[in-house]
Amino acid sequence: MNIIDLHCDVLDKLTRLENANFRNDARLSASLEKLIAGNVKVQVFAIFVHADLPENEKFLAAVRQIEAFHTKVLCEPEMVHITEWTQLNELEEGQIGAILSLEGCDCIGEDLQKLEHILNAGVKLVGLTWNHENGVAFGASEDPLKGLKPFAKEVVQLLNERDIIVDVSHLNEQGFFDLLPLAKKLIASHSNARAICDHSRNLTDTQIKELVKHGGRMHVVFYPPFIENGKEHTSIGYLVKHVEHIASLVGIQNIGFGSDFDGMDYSIEKLANAGEYENFIRALLKTFTYEEVSMMAHRGFNRFVNNKNLARE
Repeated sequence: MNIIDLHCDVLDKLTRLENANFRNDARLSASLEKLIAGNVKVQVFAIFVHADLPENEKFLAAVRQIEAFHTKVLCEPEMVHITEWTQLNELEEGQIGAILSLEGCDCIGEDLQKLEHILNAGVKLVGLTWNHENGVAFGASEDPLKGLKPFAKEVVQLLNERDIIVDVSHLNEQGFFDLLPLAKKLIASHSNARAICDHSRNLTDTQIKELVKHGGRMHVVFYPPFIENGKEHTSIGYLVKHVEHIASLVGIQNIGFGSDFDGMDYSIEKLANAGEYENFIRALLKTFTYEEVSMMAHRGFNRFVNNKNLARE
């Protein structure tokens, strides 16, 4: 079964690890060989800039990751750069779609031209924050009552004009609700259900329902502390509990996957890398039908991006 995965941090590792290569580097959880082994047909590669970098170095760090995407990921013959969503339906046997996303707008400061430069590289999804405050909004680790900053309206307007999906996964609660009426296309690329695991990075039932009500989708993440309270390691079965709960709220068609491979220090047993995706699929098939699992694995997201009826006009 083909997989569309909305989040990995391979680009960060490719720019930081010495002599790193995308094809078969054992230090990568979502290397090309592991994507192939796990039947990952489309992978989103996040541009992630570490919060502890000096402000004047953050944009350059983002540019370096874009360069790594082109020189280390797209140089592999199997990889196809997805710049238009219709390309998802044109991928041939043996090809894997590669999509750029921006995980937080820290690297742009309050400069819209920097965002335009990043979007011009082919970015298709943008999160306003990581976990901390920046010039646009407040992250999940900040005061949940603080809303979007004034600059956020300019940022979201540009994203709407460019038909970019706005990612809510790292926003704090008030920022999330402030964003709902502003963004045309919304998604949670890698978040779980707070009702199952009470963590600020997860979404409440109300948030999940409102996200889907506003045309968005929910993609579950494989990071153990977001799956089971206080746990550094957990089981696939516990992740399935999140899927079951979200499905009870908003339906199978609004659920997908966003692993966060290469952005985690901990892992799920038997789901530690992209090559083990089949173990997750088997676990889901114990609860859901093949059609339902394929909807979560790839068909739901494909419909979301290619069918205007599924997005708010």
